[in-house]
Amino acid sequence: MEILTTWPFMVLILTVLGLLSMLALPCVGSAIGVSHVGNALIGCMKKNPDMYGKGMIITALPATQGLYGFAAFFLFLLRLKDIAMLNYMQAILIFAAGVSLGLAGYFSTQYQAKIACNGLVEMSNGRDIFAQTIILTVYSELYAILTFALCFLVWVMAL
Repeated sequence: MEILTTWPFMVLILTVLGLLSMLALPCVGSAIGVSHVGNALIGCMKKNPDMYGKGMIITALPATQGLYGFAAFFLFLLRLKDIAMLNYMQAILIFAAGVSLGLAGYFSTQYQAKIACNGLVEMSNGRDIFAQTIILTVYSELYAILTFALCFLVWVMAL
């Protein structure tokens, strides 16, 4: 058990957990969000078959958080050529940035998908609210963008 308390091992664990959170949580959230909105679109197309084009654009919106997670993960991997050279503070910052982006990406995707599904339902009822649906879904995405910016600041300043 002594190896678990040595700081090189803890640096490695914190870094890997941060990177995994950064990549996996937004990607899982995006997959779930896109499937919810896609299912809503299929249901709405039964009522209004002409809404596929606009609905496809709305369906793609929850996928962007997964892209933010992948982009941040890739940026960190480019800078982390030798994990053994990291100090404890850098590992904590990578962990905090990764968990922040992971949680913000996951949850903002879920709420973005709910807004998108509601917009699709109203569009299938004949209301012309495509632009309003896009605007409202982007509001919840703002917080994933802010945490991506946080990751970028950690990447620039701490590594």
